Amino acid sequence: MHAFLWMSGSIFSFCLLAIGGRELGGDLPVGLMLFFRSLFSLAFISLVIFFIKEKSQITINRLPLHGFRNLVHFAGQYCWFLAMGLLPLAEVFALEFTVPLWTALIAALVLKEKITLRKSAAIVLGISGVLVIVQPGVAMFDTGALVALAAAVFYALAHTAVKSLSSTEKPVAILFYMSVLQLPVALCFALPQWQWPEGIQWLWLVLMGLAALSAHYCIARAMLSTEVTTVVTLDFLRLPLIALIAGLLYQEGVGFSLFVGAALMLAGNLINLAKPVAGKAQQAGKQQAAVSD
Repeated sequence: MHAFLWMSGSIFSFCLLAIGGRELGGDLPVGLMLFFRSLFSLAFISLVIFFIKEKSQITINRLPLHGFRNLVHFAGQYCWFLAMGLLPLAEVFALEFTVPLWTALIAALVLKEKITLRKSAAIVLGISGVLVIVQPGVAMFDTGALVALAAAVFYALAHTAVKSLSSTEKPVAILFYMSVLQLPVALCFALPQWQWPEGIQWLWLVLMGLAALSAHYCIARAMLSTEVTTVVTLDFLRLPLIALIAGLLYQEGVGFSLFVGAALMLAGNLINLAKPVAGKAQQAGKQQAAVSD
């Protein structure tokens, strides 16, 4: 339940981030958006650290892993924002949800997490829901789709790195160094196409900076509560929400397939969250034995 609540905050934040990217995508280069997103994120997280007055919150023990995580995450963000200018929002999110497949494989290899039958069923149902919504054909493998799939692979690597970091690093430290390390990388991409934002563009950039922080803070807290594959499976609920938002704001088509796909994803999430009855009985038996002892 804790993981579900934290992931709800993450889902809302990612939707806001996507809307900001769509609003600015036709006017500002992707590198420039990522630079100001990192700049405002760094300003916000620095204020938080200043007010809590606990420098120990940003103490780190694994700088190389932070560096790797932020390089692959920046690459994922760049591809994600680029894909939003090439595909409908719902399709970008749908292709992004191949992340659980890559994450499950990487987590099994690197973190030694087990891919249980229950997790496998949840992932299969989630991917089935994605396919029902997107209804992929040959067009799925155009440039925009390949860019979105590349973002998914980079995100899977970043998710796995965050899961490993969360065992030794504070969530605030993960967020702080995300902004610090990605800022100079984003600047290198922004400088060749530099232009100053105007008017309401500043508001969207500030909101994107806040949304990026809250999304990743919620993910980091969720990963403290459960395994990385469970967190990513919960993230499937983001797709029907963004599809509805895109239909309302940008007149992107929302058909019956959306609700069928959402139902499949919801079923997968319920299976993933439900605890086996036998497991509960066994645990209760152990507790009674402990009391009698």
